[in-house]
Amino acid sequence: MKEEDPLRLSKKLGTILKKYRKDRGIGIQELAEMSSVSKLTLINIEKGEANPSLSIMWKLANSLQIPISSLLEEERSITISRSGKGYQMLSANEACTLETVFHTTHSGKIEMHRAFLKPGGSYFSESHQPGVVEYVTVMKGSAAIVIGEEIVELRQWDSVNFTADVEHGYVNRKEGRNRSSFCYDIFGHYYIKKEAHCCASNE
Repeated sequence: MKEEDPLRLSKKLGTILKKYRKDRGIGIQELAEMSSVSKLTLINIEKGEANPSLSIMWKLANSLQIPISSLLEEERSITISRSGKGYQMLSANEACTLETVFHTTHSGKIEMHRAFLKPGGSYFSESHQPGVVEYVTVMKGSAAIVIGEEIVELRQWDSVNFTADVEHGYVNRKEGRNRSSFCYDIFGHYYIKKEAHCCASNE
């Protein structure tokens, strides 16, 4: 399968975002106010002339009340995802990269991502929509999961679930590479599974 080039991915993102916005009858200025993303940035994204950060993507998805991967993937009867070839979003601090695997809007609505966290890095997410439940399993290495005022230390194959409508984050305190699986159950309307590869254990 041929990997899509960044320019084509940006164009596709802009087209999909514009469609969701117009389908909901939302103007650019209104979406800017809803998401706290500037009108100029939204215009550039819709024109395919911007590569938005992970934080901006979450803000847009939350404002439109859709899974983040809905902005990146079109519906297909069969989808194959190759590691390293999905659309990638970088956090503002450049510590975390989120790569889309796939999503579907069939019954259950599934979304999957791979995430990469640099050694010694951390990524903190704004609260998700009310009712979001997140499930995290560390598949390799270890990671600290910050949930509001609490910190949960996870080692390989440990798991935790929590209500994600509070600020939460992921911390890689080590120098190696870690992999985690993130699952979200949102509103009961869609179910999201994230395959994450976060740097956190020696290799």
